[in-house]
Amino acid sequence: MEAKLHHKRPKHLNLLKIKQPLPAVVSILHRISGALLFFPGIPLLLCGLQMLLQSSQSFEVLQDYLRNPVIKLALLLPLWFFLHHLCAGIRHVLLDLQIGIVLAQARTSSKLVLAAGFLLTALIGWQLW
Repeated sequence: MEAKLHHKRPKHLNLLKIKQPLPAVVSILHRISGALLFFPGIPLLLCGLQMLLQSSQSFEVLQDYLRNPVIKLALLLPLWFFLHHLCAGIRHVLLDLQIGIVLAQARTSSKLVLAAGFLLTALIGWQLW
């Protein structure tokens, strides 16, 4: 019996071929969005703040950058990072409080986090355009 089980085990584990459940995908996206908010997000935010406060000429340059439709479109991605990270963080806090820990509820809350992230990004993006 052991010999039969031993031959069926994979020799290597390819994580790209394994289909993750939706709560795992939301959790992975939460970690990725947090990392991307930290490294490129904070330096870019500080650079924009410096341009905002340095002089009136640099403020006008920053306004010109932000009026560009390509830049506006590119800023939707960090906006989604932030909103997804916020919604998934609230979900994780609720899970830590033992709320929504049943599998069906966890799947539903994962769907809500994804939908809320995209919906809030679309609403705020529409408002900014």
